[in-house]
Amino acid sequence: MSHPQDPHRPFFSFGNAFRMILPKGSYVSPRLLPLLNTFEETLAERFRKLKPKDKEEVLSLSWMRLAMEFLCETHTDIKSLITKLELPVSDWDEKWIDLYLDNSVNLLDICIAFSSELSRLSQGHLLLQFVLHNLDSNSSKQFVRSLSSLDGWRQHINKKNPRLENCFTILDNLTETLNLPKVKNSAKGKVLMRAMYGVKVATVFVCSIFAAAFSGSTKELMDLQVHDTCFWAEAFTDLQAYVNGEIRYLFSSGRVTVLKELEAVDTSVGKLYPMIQEGVGPVEAEAFQSSISDLGKKADKLSQGLDLLAKEVDGFFQIVLTGRDALLCNLRVASNISDPIQKNKNVEVQAVR
Repeated sequence: MSHPQDPHRPFFSFGNAFRMILPKGSYVSPRLLPLLNTFEETLAERFRKLKPKDKEEVLSLSWMRLAMEFLCETHTDIKSLITKLELPVSDWDEKWIDLYLDNSVNLLDICIAFSSELSRLSQGHLLLQFVLHNLDSNSSKQFVRSLSSLDGWRQHINKKNPRLENCFTILDNLTETLNLPKVKNSAKGKVLMRAMYGVKVATVFVCSIFAAAFSGSTKELMDLQVHDTCFWAEAFTDLQAYVNGEIRYLFSSGRVTVLKELEAVDTSVGKLYPMIQEGVGPVEAEAFQSSISDLGKKADKLSQGLDLLAKEVDGFFQIVLTGRDALLCNLRVASNISDPIQKNKNVEVQAVR
């Protein structure tokens, strides 16, 4: 992994891209190179679209939802590319299969950790709803309960989720596998590996941002250096520098949270808390009601943002899971075809049952 203080190191060195795709002595369909070019150009365009138009968008739940949508689209693209390459699983190198299965398990674990954190943050909305309900009353007893609920909300939000700790180890492992196995005598295999490299760079980048945002630490925020032979390298480098730079600035400012909608709620709570604590006279009544209304609007926006992001994370989980299941199914089919004796035994066993 490359930390900010560490020297960058390239993860890939392709050399001549045409030589990489068209090894000497191998026949390649004229459509092979355009397939890779289209994939990489699409990835480059998606990197450009993901770059926030304004710094305030960085680590907003709406931007994070776009980042997760971007991952879903990119992983769907690699599935489509595999189909277009007409590279049957029986032709896959065993190392590719092992690596894909290991990485898919790691991504599923990351999704579970992210879903757990989003669910935890969403639970805080109940405390805010209780606060707003109590503030509808003029009872001093209800106001005391509101203060207690606000304290509970802040404690809940500031708690660390132990499931996130595993994400850092997983991201370390994924980064170490960016150097994919060398491919020999398979032009289609080299195209697939290069495309998968782009997918993995995008995945590690987005997941490291989520891990940093949810954990409250830039310790594992990654600065990946990619090889400039990839069409998407410039767009990715520009996006990474912009987003990572802004995230580090946000953390250095000493904010309670870097998630924008969550920060907005915390700011609103900070304004309302002393009003409840000190009491409200006739002069402050209008400002007090305005603060209550402001908290309600921001709490709803936070809740909606968390729900939408949770749906995208679940969608990504399903894409990774179905891709993994499809590969395992194809492996079983290929194994039965390549071993007719075993296949006949299986048929006999089923007949007995």
